[in-house]
Amino acid sequence: MRTIDEWLTLYGRDHQNPTNKIIHWICVPVIVFTVFGLLMSIPFPLVANGWVNVATIVFAFALIFYFRLSLPIFLGMLVIGFLMVAGNRFLAATILPNIGLKLWQFSLIVFVIAWILQFIGHKIEGQKPSFLEDLQFLLIGPIWLLHFVFNKVGIPYK
Repeated sequence: MRTIDEWLTLYGRDHQNPTNKIIHWICVPVIVFTVFGLLMSIPFPLVANGWVNVATIVFAFALIFYFRLSLPIFLGMLVIGFLMVAGNRFLAATILPNIGLKLWQFSLIVFVIAWILQFIGHKIEGQKPSFLEDLQFLLIGPIWLLHFVFNKVGIPYK
């Protein structure tokens, strides 16, 4: 298994252009949010509290991947995952009913728009998206951003 630094270096090599970086800073969190929304929309009748659902189960497997890379990154992503679930629950309960959309509909629309922007960013960059080389890079994008945040505030990510 690659180390966290190997993953971040490989991911970073395809994300050098400033415009592409800005697009990623916006679209990666949006894509993660909408993936949570899409997965939360899959019926899961076993637990009705809203916190245990397909999204949180899938995310638990991602957390195992992050834990194997770095405890601080794991903890950061755990907080982010909680915020993603809470944000989607809030959106589904308060805002979306007022505009006549279900969570899955909103998530799908925004997901597609964000991915179109991501591909535009990679066109500008002149590099194909990293996940086309290895699907695990879909898990690296969020922590690539998170490691910059950690560095900025002085939290070691390893």
